[in-house]
Amino acid sequence: MAQLKKGISFTGLVSLGAAGVIGSSWIYTNSKFFAKYGAGGEIFGLAAATVIAIFVALSYAELATIFPRAGGEVVYTFVAYGSKVSFVAAWALIGAYLSSLAFYVTASSLLLSKLFPQLATGPFYTIAGVDVHLPEIAFGVAITILVFLFNYYGASLASGIQQIMFAGMIIVGAALVFAGFGHGSLANFWPAWDPGMDPMMSVLRFILPAMTFLTGFELVAVLAEEANMSARKIGISVIMSIVLAGAFYVIVLLSSAWVIPWQETAKFSMGTIDAFTAAGFPLLGYGAFAISVLGLLTSFLGLFAATPRLILSLARSNMLPKAFVKTHPKYATPTNALWLTLAFTLGFGWLGKGALVWFLDMGGFTVAIAWVLTVVSLFKIRSKYPDLKGAYRVSTLALPFIGGLAAIAVAAGTLFPGTTISLEWPYEYAMLVVWTVAGFVLYKMAPKGDDENNLKELLGEYYDLLQPKVGK
Repeated sequence: MAQLKKGISFTGLVSLGAAGVIGSSWIYTNSKFFAKYGAGGEIFGLAAATVIAIFVALSYAELATIFPRAGGEVVYTFVAYGSKVSFVAAWALIGAYLSSLAFYVTASSLLLSKLFPQLATGPFYTIAGVDVHLPEIAFGVAITILVFLFNYYGASLASGIQQIMFAGMIIVGAALVFAGFGHGSLANFWPAWDPGMDPMMSVLRFILPAMTFLTGFELVAVLAEEANMSARKIGISVIMSIVLAGAFYVIVLLSSAWVIPWQETAKFSMGTIDAFTAAGFPLLGYGAFAISVLGLLTSFLGLFAATPRLILSLARSNMLPKAFVKTHPKYATPTNALWLTLAFTLGFGWLGKGALVWFLDMGGFTVAIAWVLTVVSLFKIRSKYPDLKGAYRVSTLALPFIGGLAAIAVAAGTLFPGTTISLEWPYEYAMLVVWTVAGFVLYKMAPKGDDENNLKELLGEYYDLLQPKVGK
């Protein structure tokens, strides 16, 4: 059986998780979101989504300590409900990750064009009314290939690079926070909505893209097989990742709404970056720009590490073709799964800047599905295997239940047209249909086989934990 190398330390795993969550777009798209939802809509919506994510993460923390195997959701949902539900959960999370990865293909060139405007010139095509210049796409492809290579040569290399970039992000973020709160005022932030805005609905509507911003903490569970630490520390890593990332988002965004009136920031093109420059802190404006670059690279790196492990685990359990089980003989990385991830990322990434919100919304829907299925899997596994206890155990199931219920509400609201958080017609629904059809085709191509034998392949040595219940 193909094995992955245990080369990720506790600090490395937390860095991969937290930095994998903290992306780049949040620090400059807040001008757009402030204008649409008010500063309160974005900041409080993000805080609410963080609480939901923490409640959901409790399920991941417990299950990851029971089954520290590559794949996370693939493993938990298979144990609880079998192969079909497992595939749906995994494909939903892969969809969320690839939505973010495709976003980064475009976002990387969008950021660099601030320094080099010539990237946004030359030959172009148009998607959703927005011009996509070929130099922008070429740069995005180059960054994608670089991230691919970091992951190809091993998880320990990726986690080491991640720790360095995450430390830099925290240092610069602290400088923004001190300047924002030290030189700004509450009057710049409050009232946090324009007249005519519905505060409650604006907060609820922002939870959807916020869930995409918070996607990534699951990769701690996905990478558990390569974690060189005790099972309990893996569970703690899951919780620490989402707490650190959510707090970082909320505090830095609040500082940008504090340093100057948020209504002014809403008129800028680069959000927090322009806000600190306008407040008389041009160096901190570049610092915010640096956070966006580091956040893009860390999220890109982390999600690009997690996606192939999900694909690998699906192939292990015969839900994708066995070719994706292959690992590199020297680096022990899932080579074919990495190539498939690269193909999907570039396949979506060419859609360009006009599709940025599409990626956020589709990712928010699919990650909600994955979160719900993981939460219900915890309930099912506890019921099915009452003696099976991990090194980290949630003290009350009420919190994961609340998180799962909120995720169900978000998923239902986005899927049905006419709600305040509906997907955008027809583009986002079309992307969802394409992703569903792709999953169906790949699932049909898989060898399938007997669920019990597939579960044994998926769990490896941890299959013995289930032996008392086999056949019952």
